[in-house]
Amino acid sequence: MTALEVKKLLILLVLCFSPVVTADDLPIPSRPEELVFEELTFQPPNSADFRHLLDNGVVVFLLPDHELPLVDFSFRFTGGSYLDPTGKEGLGMLAGDLIRSGGSSSSDAESLDEAFDFLAANAGVSVGLNGSGASLNCLASNLEESFTLFIEMLRDPRFQTDRFDLLKSEIIEAMKQRNDSGDEILDREWKALIFGRDHAEAREQTLASIEGITDADLRWFHKTVFNPGNVVIGVTGDFEIDTMKTRLEEALDGWAAGNRCSAPPAPEAEFEPGVYHVEKDIPQGAIYIGARGVVRDHPDGTTLRVMNRILGGGGFTSRITNKVRTEEGLAYSAGSAMIPGVHYPGEFRAYVQSKSRTVALASKLILEEISRIREEPVTQEELDIAKNSIIGTFPRIFESKNTVRDLFVNEERYPRAPGFWKTYRDRVKVITPEDVQRVAREHLDPARMAIVIVGVWSEIAPGDLEGRAKMSDFFGGKVTELPLRDPLTQEPIGP
Repeated sequence: MTALEVKKLLILLVLCFSPVVTADDLPIPSRPEELVFEELTFQPPNSADFRHLLDNGVVVFLLPDHELPLVDFSFRFTGGSYLDPTGKEGLGMLAGDLIRSGGSSSSDAESLDEAFDFLAANAGVSVGLNGSGASLNCLASNLEESFTLFIEMLRDPRFQTDRFDLLKSEIIEAMKQRNDSGDEILDREWKALIFGRDHAEAREQTLASIEGITDADLRWFHKTVFNPGNVVIGVTGDFEIDTMKTRLEEALDGWAAGNRCSAPPAPEAEFEPGVYHVEKDIPQGAIYIGARGVVRDHPDGTTLRVMNRILGGGGFTSRITNKVRTEEGLAYSAGSAMIPGVHYPGEFRAYVQSKSRTVALASKLILEEISRIREEPVTQEELDIAKNSIIGTFPRIFESKNTVRDLFVNEERYPRAPGFWKTYRDRVKVITPEDVQRVAREHLDPARMAIVIVGVWSEIAPGDLEGRAKMSDFFGGKVTELPLRDPLTQEPIGP
């Protein structure tokens, strides 16, 4: 008997001996909205149950999970590329890459790569704007050897010269392409407008800044950021808590703590509303509309999330997407995002890409939706969809040991109010249409927003062929031309 025949026989046996279920046993509602589901009962875990303090004061979160023979480490460091000195933009990015790829004190780069590969261990290091991290995923069976390599790499990187030179050349080659994409130009100019061109959020690496970075710069950044005084550690996987605590104590022993990095500075530049344009020969216009936003822990933060979900952050159920994409067919993607900042206010932005002749119309429709959510209460149906979506997906924040660990680690570094997650759904449930309208009025003002456009102005300015909108309709027709910048120097191109 072949394998296929065996499979067919097993299916037949299952069908023959399965109980017969009739329609009377399982009544079927006449309409989908008549389906009734039991309310999901879920309580978020308590970080204190997993929090441990090592002898040197380092906080660690330990979440054992013996389902798979793997161990996963996450080291999160305060300090990121906002620490790059002026004229050394790109330092943090280079340092993070080379801590992993540039070898360690006892192993050259090639030998270290081979050792991790042989052990089937995946090690990584990254440096972001406001924080840095290092990770290791390895087999429990070779944990000691893999972790020893990882800690040596992290404590005493080699910054191997040939890898350093290669990485510089790769970055410079990639920089040459920075004006190829309208999206990249838009992101760059938007950040400069929102935060100021000299702020860490908007600073750009240049040919001179990359070429000027030295081995001494790399070691300064490593010493400043990658030390126990800056770290919170999280571990998940197949281990015992007491054994892991001992292992971490030994790994950090003798590693100079250093000073905790200060928080990144807040923007000092004044935000100027208006229409801004960068000339670029692309087939459609790329548009952002928005302004500065709020800090993460603003009292209106939860209500703003609900508001934005209705306005443009809820996919096909949101107003901007429905209006611009579904009803008008002006864009494939359109929506909005409320992005709070941890250390200083973040941003609100609506986004769309549309044919040059319909850029003005798409912008007008977005601004009309922003005005509408300010001027009239949202419907109860819209509000219920937004609230139920947020409440229903809430458990996904805690869907795995790794996501829980990362949440605990990040909130140890940047604490939230006590009980934030315990009461989160209750705070969402009580939001009313009047609450949504109030926060929209207080935090979204079309007259104080900027419209930033990348595209061909001669095609964009006249507006759509039906005459429904043209660019002179906005801000009295005043437009600020932003120069396209040289990809290597970031200096304006042309006169």
